[in-house]
Amino acid sequence: MHNKQEQPIYYGKLEHKQWVLYIAATDKGLCFVGSPNEGIEELQVWTDKNRPNSKMMENEEKVNRYVHQLKEYLNGKRKEFDVPVDLKGTPFQESVWKELQNIPYGEVVSYSDIAEKIGNPQAVRAVGAANGVNPVMIVVPCHRVVSKSGNLTGFRGGLEMKKTLLAVEESNKTGV
Repeated sequence: MHNKQEQPIYYGKLEHKQWVLYIAATDKGLCFVGSPNEGIEELQVWTDKNRPNSKMMENEEKVNRYVHQLKEYLNGKRKEFDVPVDLKGTPFQESVWKELQNIPYGEVVSYSDIAEKIGNPQAVRAVGAANGVNPVMIVVPCHRVVSKSGNLTGFRGGLEMKKTLLAVEESNKTGV
């Protein structure tokens, strides 16, 4: 087994109102947006599982531009992100994550809509699972996916966060 060179994962904190999120990036781009108030453990578990050849290093400077854009978004001052993302998943997961990025700000679609758009209409549950492991929530807007009935369903950041994100978008849809 080759011992690949360790890739650094730089991380820092985003604080917004009552939330503290850990944000992480590689030299290629944003790779992780944490759930509110989950602490560094969530990032450590994700790194061990998804980037085992990585070394976590605290570096506010390296994550600053991601934190800045996320804060602008949370404050209703940004609708689109123009930062690179470094996503690694299965080809199916990556196709779902790519499609999520096409959902317009302030709109919601269903899991079956996404399944149809990626050409796999039977894969509704698999789309839900891919959504659930999206490592860069908000930037890859999995919060804009709801059940066919319109109910808010599972979200890694919790349903309160999902409601908050959708409310931010709803109130800032026009203008900006």
